[in-house]
Amino acid sequence: MLKFRHGVANVAMLLLILLATRSAEPQQPMNPPKVPVTSVITVLGPKYTAPPALGKADVIVHTGGQREDIVGWVLAQGDKSTLELALLIDDGTSLGPYLDELRRFVQAQPKAAKIGVFYASMGRTVEVAPMSADHDAVAKKVRLTLGPTGTSTSIYLSLNDVLRKLQPMPGRREVLLIGDGHDRLRGDLPESPDLDRAISSALKTDIVIHTLYASVGHPGDTSFRVTLAQSNLSQLASETGGQAFFQGLDTPVSFTPFLEQLDMVLHNQYFLTFTTASSRRTKGEFRGFKVTTEQRNVSITAPSRVFVPGPLK
Repeated sequence: MLKFRHGVANVAMLLLILLATRSAEPQQPMNPPKVPVTSVITVLGPKYTAPPALGKADVIVHTGGQREDIVGWVLAQGDKSTLELALLIDDGTSLGPYLDELRRFVQAQPKAAKIGVFYASMGRTVEVAPMSADHDAVAKKVRLTLGPTGTSTSIYLSLNDVLRKLQPMPGRREVLLIGDGHDRLRGDLPESPDLDRAISSALKTDIVIHTLYASVGHPGDTSFRVTLAQSNLSQLASETGGQAFFQGLDTPVSFTPFLEQLDMVLHNQYFLTFTTASSRRTKGEFRGFKVTTEQRNVSITAPSRVFVPGPLK
């Protein structure tokens, strides 16, 4: 009986030690606090037409398999239309026939919009027009490209450079990339690390990237290589909530139809804000993101993922 009592006492003492140790450790909350996340969403009708008006109640948001509560749905027009749009052009494209089309597009943007022009040239990023609301001045800076001798070694390295130049601001930040999508520095790989880095950077900072395919005139490019490069451009746009514009495997006869479609996109974007459980990771995490509606004849374009911050400090 005495040995039994000693055994019970030892077990009780061990339990007390374990409880004391557990209480001394920092405890993770069972239910992480909710944090707001905002993303730019595009709503269009069929074939890039104006959509019917959508209200907050018409939209459904999921992150992963979890339906989230929408707390904000604001059309990016009027006093909410703030926009910074960067044109990033591969200096190896043949831009001559399209100069006036690009200039007209820049001049047609809303007065409050700031436009900047950058060229990706031989591994460098050349800023020819910093962000400005003086659209006429910016349009004049859109210049002829250098042609094949100025071909970018990696348009995605230049894109990462431009993304760093787009400072945080209360509004939309978007990029129109004009080029063929080849990564000549790394070789045309199915998964370019510079492309992945650009996508992650854009998603973290809520920057939308649109792409417009234009070849750089290399006769040795096979249809397979062109298709792979176009796939990179399509991935870049779709994952960041942008649009990818193509006309087969060749440079479009005219940029104007695609620029008009992009203009329709820019006039039909919303700021969507929802709440979701904060990440348990200190540095935050990406989560799958899906925005849908039951309204007919409406297409919604959204990033494939959103960045959710870690625990609030």
